[in-house]
Amino acid sequence: MRNAFSGGQRSGIWTAAGVALGQAVWTVAASLGVAGLVHASAPAFLTLKYAGAAYLCYLGLQSLRSAWRGGGAPHAPEVVQQRLTAGRSLRQGLINDLANPKMAAFFMSLLPQFAPAGGGAFAAMLGLGLLFCLLTFAWLALYSLAIGRARAWFARAGVRRTLDAVSGCLLIAFGARLAVTDR
Repeated sequence: MRNAFSGGQRSGIWTAAGVALGQAVWTVAASLGVAGLVHASAPAFLTLKYAGAAYLCYLGLQSLRSAWRGGGAPHAPEVVQQRLTAGRSLRQGLINDLANPKMAAFFMSLLPQFAPAGGGAFAAMLGLGLLFCLLTFAWLALYSLAIGRARAWFARAGVRRTLDAVSGCLLIAFGARLAVTDR
């Protein structure tokens, strides 16, 4: 959502692709049993958890800095859009998803429930997980398109600063909550 506001529809769609790609990594990891190892290993889980919390706080601080600076000129969204390249947007979505230990727990606990007891569990889990990734991408891409259409209103300086401040505070709060919650 933040990248769709900042960089427009294209940036939002690339971020959605990064999230879906991260989910695909978790799907493969869960299908192979790797996600279960991460969840079972306290040091690995805590490392992933704190890395995710730090990344969320970093993104939150960037938003707060943008809110503080106020975006500057009336054409600030174009300046922001130039900084949010496709690669950067994809990377932010990917890192945000991979650094979230809750995603490992989600895929580890959800996918095995639908896998057959005998052979074919890997293929079933992989297929269901990739379907979930596709649905996530479709939802986030449509969401980005809707935000992109309303972007002119959101680009107004006061609205933009408020959105940056609110999203920054929320990202920091989510990062702090992730850091202090138990598994």
